[in-house]
Amino acid sequence: MNYSLRQLKVFVTVAQAKSFSRAGEIIGLSQSAVSHSVKELEHQTGVRLLDRTTREVVLTEAGQQLAQRLERLLDELHSTLREAGRIGQQLSGTVRVAASQTISAHLIPQCIAQSNRRYPDIRFVLHDRPQQWVLESIRQGEVDFGIVIDPGVVGDLQCEAVLSEPFFLLCRGDHPFAGLPSVSWQALQGAKLVLQDYASGSRMLIDAALRLHDIEADIVQEIGHPATLFPMVTAGIGISIIPALALPLPEGSPLVVKRLTPGVERQLMLARRKNRSLSTAAQALWDVVREQSQLLMDNRAQEPLYQI
Repeated sequence: MNYSLRQLKVFVTVAQAKSFSRAGEIIGLSQSAVSHSVKELEHQTGVRLLDRTTREVVLTEAGQQLAQRLERLLDELHSTLREAGRIGQQLSGTVRVAASQTISAHLIPQCIAQSNRRYPDIRFVLHDRPQQWVLESIRQGEVDFGIVIDPGVVGDLQCEAVLSEPFFLLCRGDHPFAGLPSVSWQALQGAKLVLQDYASGSRMLIDAALRLHDIEADIVQEIGHPATLFPMVTAGIGISIIPALALPLPEGSPLVVKRLTPGVERQLMLARRKNRSLSTAAQALWDVVREQSQLLMDNRAQEPLYQI
């Protein structure tokens, strides 16, 4: 049967009002439109539902049974739709967010804290993983959204840039670079570098910057976890290139950070599956991450290290 919800609502209204004209006034249709709708429903069901007289409309036995059942079903449908709307607007439940280790350690804690203050009924669950895992978990729907380093052209994800930050040089306090106000990329020619491996979204950006400045990199160690960079450089194994989000340095560290010139920046982006709506709770946390990212950039703008 090819009947519509509108036809069912019209029929129930006619059954209750016992008049085409009164039913039309109730639902905002002309008498002829109401009559036509009921006739269509009778055609679809194959039975007569109403007996029409000059004074009133009388339900047939089939019409009475159908009207009684439809009233209950339509009430249940309305209740179901109201409940769906209520759930869709709830600022509660669990929201799963994925981010790489550096982002997780230096941006997400503030986001979770702000979320807990603002939305105490939302549980912010963090998945701390390498960038490629983060991207795949978004694609597979294992998390609601992620925070990633600009992944380039990705047709299946919807990305929004929320934070831009520079790369810095990391070296020991007794290194020749430590006494310079800034370090040029060209000065890295022949230097021993300790860098993160390609699980990091930053590595490709660093490689691109080295190629741009014709640097033949002497990469002596490639490591997986960003926290390992600090003891490697402290031990004198090499110098490193780190994103601003890796700061501050560990307390009491013998290391120093220098601005690299010309500046090279990376963009952090919120990412979710394309053409998939976020829940109200997930959208609220998406907005919190955006807000905290902007706050971080505003605070950094006042620090000398970030001045160009």
